[in-house]
Amino acid sequence: MSCKFELEHIGINMDNADEAAKLAQLLSTMFNLEPRHGNKSEFGGPYFECMKSPFLGANGHIAMRTPDLTAAVEELKEKGFTFNMDTAAYNEDGKIKNVYLDGEFGGFAIHIMQK
Repeated sequence: MSCKFELEHIGINMDNADEAAKLAQLLSTMFNLEPRHGNKSEFGGPYFECMKSPFLGANGHIAMRTPDLTAAVEELKEKGFTFNMDTAAYNEDGKIKNVYLDGEFGGFAIHIMQK
């Protein structure tokens, strides 16, 4: 059985906090979304994460969510993909809650998250 994946958000690398805030506000205005401030990024609604400084991926990242991250990691490994385990975050119970795949895809890193 295949794991189900859904788009969580698009992360866009910006050079600084001011540029991130401007883009988040523009995207919020454009698509009638609510802007939100974060520690490392500014959000244009739930769909756009404008990074305050460049992070993984030349252009940014694509965050995908799945109901069973552990199973999704195993499925992707079976397909030949590898993970940057240095980016993995875990819940208090030790279960993985998010991780980036190794490499870039069309200039974007891929971030897989527990739904």
